[in-house]
Amino acid sequence: MTSLIAGGVDCDVHPAVPHLTSLLPYLNDYWRDQVTTRGMVDLVSQSYPANSPITARPDWRPEQGKPGEHLEDVRRHVLDPFQLSYAICNPLYGVQMVFSEDMADAFCRALNDWLAKEWLERDPRLRGSIVISVQSIEKAVAEIERCAKDPRFVQVLMLVMGDTPLGKRALWPIYEAAERLELPIGVHAGSAYHNPPTAVGWGSYHIEDYVGQAQAFQTQLTSLIVEGVFVRHPRLKMVMLESGFTWLPPYLWRLHKFWRGVRMETPWVDRAPLEIVRSNIRFSLQPVDAPPDSGTLNRLFDHMQSDELVLFSTDYPHWQFDGQDALPEGLTPDLVRKIMIDNPHATYPRLKERPPKEARP
Repeated sequence: MTSLIAGGVDCDVHPAVPHLTSLLPYLNDYWRDQVTTRGMVDLVSQSYPANSPITARPDWRPEQGKPGEHLEDVRRHVLDPFQLSYAICNPLYGVQMVFSEDMADAFCRALNDWLAKEWLERDPRLRGSIVISVQSIEKAVAEIERCAKDPRFVQVLMLVMGDTPLGKRALWPIYEAAERLELPIGVHAGSAYHNPPTAVGWGSYHIEDYVGQAQAFQTQLTSLIVEGVFVRHPRLKMVMLESGFTWLPPYLWRLHKFWRGVRMETPWVDRAPLEIVRSNIRFSLQPVDAPPDSGTLNRLFDHMQSDELVLFSTDYPHWQFDGQDALPEGLTPDLVRKIMIDNPHATYPRLKERPPKEARP
């Protein structure tokens, strides 16, 4: 096992909302009445079916409730044994699935306030992602600006599968706000399920959805590059969460070839795709989608031509590894330090900030 080092940053931890009624204290009177009158009890997607083995590691699955529901478990399973300085909380709750832009905005707002109160205030090692929906770009930008007053929020969280390619210009106000406020955009595996989770329609099994996530990341990365997002917003960082990363070298070879061949239609893309990825895109470590032998993995890192692209993550409580084997075998101590400490701190400039009480949302 590659040795972990103390003081790392876990860039992908998933606190679970017990049920929709957990958000009632953070909704206004109108939306509390809507939830109770309609009999709404939960917002559950099929991204991580409750009883699927990959949804929670056996020793991380509680006897009652959802995996990741209790802060004490996160401390006992991740924060303490991995000797983390920080862990970034990325709530995966189905607030993006509703079609009403007003309801989606209300639920996102409540979810972010729930995260700040129930998690970030209870452990100084925790940092949060601002969850937004894209049903209303105006409301998404307002939510980013509201939550950014609390520096414990270090990232904006979006899903890789939604209603539109992420490079579309309609979304650029979100990226402008994120860049201005020094907030990376975390693009997480998952879907709003407004469209099929594969390019050819609806599959029959969870494995089709799960494997299809990597294809969605490739499609979105192409959109972001060729639409010119990083030409307009050169300081914006995007973190691909649970995307895998071993597909990156062959994908970039293919994209580079066709960019050279048809670059006349996108003259604003003035740098090679590889250069854009190296300066603006990062990838979470888990799930590691590489073969188990260290030689193959190290060759993949060589093909990526950068030691700054990968950020440490456990993907708690999802089952990606056993024990403390979060790092694949064969990594050098220098690369371990880059992945666990240097790269996350370079990506998230707000990590070490402490907010005054009056700045909290």
